[in-house]
Parts: sequence; structure tokens; C-alpha cells
Amino acid sequence: MDQFKAIVIDRDEDKKQSVEIKTLTQADLMEGDVTVKVAYSTVNFKDGLAITGKSPVVRRWPMVPGIDMAGTVLSSDNPDFKPGDEVVLNGWGVGETHMGAYSQVARVKGDWLIHKPEGLTPAQCMGIGTAGYTSMLCVLALEEAGVTPDKGPVLVTGAAGGVGSVAIAILSKLGYHVIASTGRQEEGDYLKALGAAELIDREELSGPARPLNKERWAGVVDAVGSHTLANALSMTQYGGAVAACGLAQGMDLPSSVAPFILRGVKLLGIDSVMAPKERRMEAWSRLAKDLDIGKLESLTKTVGFDQAMDAAKDIVDGKIRGRVIVDING
Repeated sequence: MDQFKAIVIDRDEDKKQSVEIKTLTQADLMEGDVTVKVAYSTVNFKDGLAITGKSPVVRRWPMVPGIDMAGTVLSSDNPDFKPGDEVVLNGWGVGETHMGAYSQVARVKGDWLIHKPEGLTPAQCMGIGTAGYTSMLCVLALEEAGVTPDKGPVLVTGAAGGVGSVAIAILSKLGYHVIASTGRQEEGDYLKALGAAELIDREELSGPARPLNKERWAGVVDAVGSHTLANALSMTQYGGAVAACGLAQGMDLPSSVAPFILRGVKLLGIDSVMAPKERRMEAWSRLAKDLDIGKLESLTKTVGFDQAMDAAKDIVDGKIRGRVIVDING
């Protein structure tokens, strides 16, 4: 493919950002030892921040956004991959410091890629995307911290978002009693269909937290941060654990040491961007086994390449439910 379409973010001398669809050639791409024909990407919150410029996600200009991709290897100088291999990429600074997935062709480091998991199509992999892969990293961390279904409920915050939706589907299939926290009560039927046993309004968790509150859950998957995370910690039962992976409400943590030293609560930081390859492969293997594909289909929608920028704006405005797949050639 000598020429191909890509969404390009740039800015002028006054640092005013622009976003447009451009025609690129492979000479425009950055260094890497594997060139991929991208089939699908997805829209994550970080992609929305990059395209809208509402947060300093992009650190190199010009930049092609898109932190997730699924596609087929066109050429490779990496011994682990050959032309025709189906591959998946999440994170590694792609779409931030290295040209990303909103392009019909991408050139990346082979060390960032994994082979597409068996049992999942490329589109399904992007239905999962970084959000779903992060959800599984959270579940793995909770399991390793001893949070099992018999220990008590698991709270999922930001439940109608990408991380929350997939987390509910995974946890419910594994037998957990899932409590879903959302500010979109109209999504109640959707969340219950994914497997949520209870719903609570996010307002219960969004204000200032007490150092300790009534014990309500054994574990938490939190994609929100700030007061919500502080409240979740204060209500985690003795010996429980909280997996923190997001900051939709804010980066601050207005909490105290009380949950940690009086109840032995564990706060587990979840990083999906730079997670080692072995951990990624473990997470994707579990996703292929433990995520109900029917539920995945119910929480995803597909948009064409030309609609990706609008979807990115919608996710920042809180208008997206579940996951959005981008058909890069559609």
C-alpha cells in the first residue's frame, strides 16, 4: 500500500491543535521492525482526550492517534512475526509518542505486538481493546490478592464505560456478585444484562469520603479515581483489595491510611500501557476463555473510519456506552 488514509493530529506555532484525515505514504511512518495493515481499532477515553486536546496525551507532532490495533503483518524484520500473521497491539505509547492505529498502515516495534488470540476475531479483539484488556488485568490482580467469589461482592465503578462493561461481563461469568456504580441509571437494563446483580448511583461515591465506612464489598475495579476511589477504599471489607486503573473523576486520591492499616485493604495499581508481554498474553488468553462473546457483542458497536473523530469526542462527553470498534477500512 503506497498511499493510505490516516487521522493526523497536528498543531501550529501557537500550539493550536488541528485534526484531519490525510493521505500518507509509508515514508511518513516512524521507525519499527514490523509493518501492519490495520483492520480495526477502537475508541478509548485516551483516544478521545488526544483528538479533543482536552488532556496532554499527545507528546509528538504530527501524530496519528489510536492506542489499539488489530491487523495483518505486511512485512517484518522481527523473527517472531512474518507476513500474514494476525496481530494485536495495546498501548506502548502508540497514539501518544509513536504513530498509532487510526491509519490503514502502521509501523511498530515487534516487541509491542502479540499474535491474535485463538478464538477471537480481529474485530472482537478491538471490541475488547485496551479497556477490556485492562479489565482483565484488574480481575487477575484481584484474584492474586485473594478476592474470590465466596469472599463477597465486587464493586465496578464507571460501570457503563468500556472498562466497567467488560469487567462486569467477566466477573459475572466467573461467579462474582457484581455491584455496578453508574451515573446513567437509564443503563440499568444494559448493566444487568451484562451480569450486574445490583446498581448504585455514582453520587453515593462521588463526594468526600470518611476514613472508614461500612464494609460493603470484598473487591473493587475502579476506573474513576478521586473521591470515588476514596469512598470505594473506605467501604472495602477487611483483607479486601481495590484494583485502580483510571482517572475519569480525577488524578487525586483524597483518602487516608485507615483502610490500609485498620482493615488490611490492598490498593492494586493497574498499568496496561507498559505491562510485560507475558502478562499481556496471560490476560488475552483469559479473555478468550472467560469473556462471554455474546455479551461482548451486546456492548459493542462499529463505526466507519470517517466517524472515529466524532466517536472520540462523544466518549469524552460521556455519551458512549460500552465499546466502539473502528473499521479502519470501512
